Amino acid sequence: MNARIVSIALGALLTSVAAVAPADEQVLSNSLRLGAYYVIYHTSADDITGPYVPPGVNLRLQDVTTPYFAYVRRLSSHFSTEFAFGVPPLTKTVGKGPAELGSVPYNGQVISTARWFAPTLLLNYSFLDESAPLRPYIGAGVNYTRFYDRQSTAAGNAASGGPTSISLPSSWGPAGTVGLSYHLYGRFNLYGSYSMSRVTSNLTANTAGFIRTSHISFGPRAFVLAAGYSF
Repeated sequence: MNARIVSIALGALLTSVAAVAPADEQVLSNSLRLGAYYVIYHTSADDITGPYVPPGVNLRLQDVTTPYFAYVRRLSSHFSTEFAFGVPPLTKTVGKGPAELGSVPYNGQVISTARWFAPTLLLNYSFLDESAPLRPYIGAGVNYTRFYDRQSTAAGNAASGGPTSISLPSSWGPAGTVGLSYHLYGRFNLYGSYSMSRVTSNLTANTAGFIRTSHISFGPRAFVLAAGYSF
């Protein structure tokens, strides 16, 4: 009975000590990060096929920058999970291939736009001890991408022969990252990382019943600079 009372008292004492300990001596299990994504697309697509489409008609995406947000949960001194996403950017698709389709300019023209929401869940491993001010880390996980606000531009409609609707199904794929964290002071840290993910979809463009298709691998690569607060 005495041993049980002693153990309860010790537990209560340790709990009270942890509650009043300075923040930098506590284990801070959560972190919020805010920064910027710079996304570079390495687009690889099948030539667009369908009625009245000549050989060699293709496309590419313009790079974008968008705000970055992440929630990170510490699992141990080396492992953590990261849920990251960006504000859905307006991504522009540019024609690639023939200079013109018929007499309509095509190559280099913005033919469509879309926004996409692409959250990524990662399991990260941080090297070195938690007391080290600079810690490299690597991570792997899964990415989900949903496309919306898909629009054909005036140039795209002209090249297609009329108003065109665009379909891009959602994508699931692996993702990976490498990065560095730097302890700034107190609960604040700075982060820099480079990540990649596999994002693919099947493009379907419908112009008054004329269907054109392509399989697209978007190949996004993202540089991130961010600040984080732990709690």
